[in-house]
Amino acid sequence: MRGADRDTDVTAAPDPAAFDALLPDAMARKAEQLGVAKAEREPTQLFVLAVLAGAFIALGAMLSTIAATGTTTALPFGAARLLVGFSFSLGLILVVVGGAELFTGDALMVMAAASGRLPVGRMLRAWAIIYVGNFVGASGTALLVFASGQGELGGGAVARTAIALAATKSNLAPLGAFVAGILCNVLVCLAVWLSYSARSVADKILAVVPPVTAFVAAGMEHSVANMYFIPLGLLLQHAQPALAAPGLTPLGLVRNLVPVTAGNVVGGAMLVGAVYWFVYLRRR
Repeated sequence: MRGADRDTDVTAAPDPAAFDALLPDAMARKAEQLGVAKAEREPTQLFVLAVLAGAFIALGAMLSTIAATGTTTALPFGAARLLVGFSFSLGLILVVVGGAELFTGDALMVMAAASGRLPVGRMLRAWAIIYVGNFVGASGTALLVFASGQGELGGGAVARTAIALAATKSNLAPLGAFVAGILCNVLVCLAVWLSYSARSVADKILAVVPPVTAFVAAGMEHSVANMYFIPLGLLLQHAQPALAAPGLTPLGLVRNLVPVTAGNVVGGAMLVGAVYWFVYLRRR
């Protein structure tokens, strides 16, 4: 098996003469190999890459907040949501092309665990490091955005939008947040899965944008994005008490992240990773 893996190493640089995208069975082997490689990273390296991913997602969230400001009154609802979703896709593009470790996308590590090539304990350890690193990167970026005074743009309209977004997320019912987390990470992991077929940077970007646009436009919940949205709302609310929103508290952050994170794991690991493992890798 080891010899066969070397002969069909799908993580190697693509043949310059080959233009066809990888087929799903090769994508599955690539996901399996990447899952092992990610979990075997040195912890400090894994943590730094996770901080980068949290920051990258936060930058996409920052752009989407700007895009959301004023568009709900200037555009039809659907068009405004598509614009917000398209803007947010910047975050996953930076993760996939720039190289970083995102908790939601790394739910696909379950494929390597299901194949027996990655011990479950090592996968959970990697997930824990990545999750904490994502929180540091996303919330740290929220602090930087707050300190930059971005909330004052548009006569304070950006701050009002950010606080409204954060309050909405903080007040979600647990079951609704859980299900929205499932649907979100089905689309995020499908975006990452499709990027495994890519032969070029342009391929990766084209693979990522539609699923990310879809989950944001549909109002689904992404745990790492919420590590930016809610802390930023809390900071802006503290600086401008007149804009205070009911339910927007540190406890609201916890109430959101717990069910959304659980939903993200179910959606990504079970409904995408486990399904593709069953189809393409189970017989091996």
